Amino acid sequence: MHWIKQRFSRLTGQISENKAREFLENNGLRFIQSNYHCRTGEIDLVMQDEQEWVFVEVKFRSRSDYGTAADFFHASKRKKFTHAVKHFMHFHRLNPAMVAHRIDLVAIDGDQIQWFKSI
Repeated sequence: MHWIKQRFSRLTGQISENKAREFLENNGLRFIQSNYHCRTGEIDLVMQDEQEWVFVEVKFRSRSDYGTAADFFHASKRKKFTHAVKHFMHFHRLNPAMVAHRIDLVAIDGDQIQWFKSI
């Protein structure tokens, strides 16, 4: 039974990331990569907004009984995400001091999408 829950969770995450990607592309961003994994964490979407690199965390909540999707991008998650961004930039030889970049959050609550830039 546990594997069913994990598979459903993975599928829900993929659907949410696809919605977020489509939303961002419709708002002018260009898709680069999805699901970048490293030892320190994961980046759901890597996009570009003109010359600026955009690292996107996608959060989904079907119900807000225990908080909104945005509430679940808390300090410890942000820290892991920031480390993953640093790893990505190092791996791709992008100097953070020289390359414009930001971290965005796409929070999906049911059918409602919110985009938080430069969080």
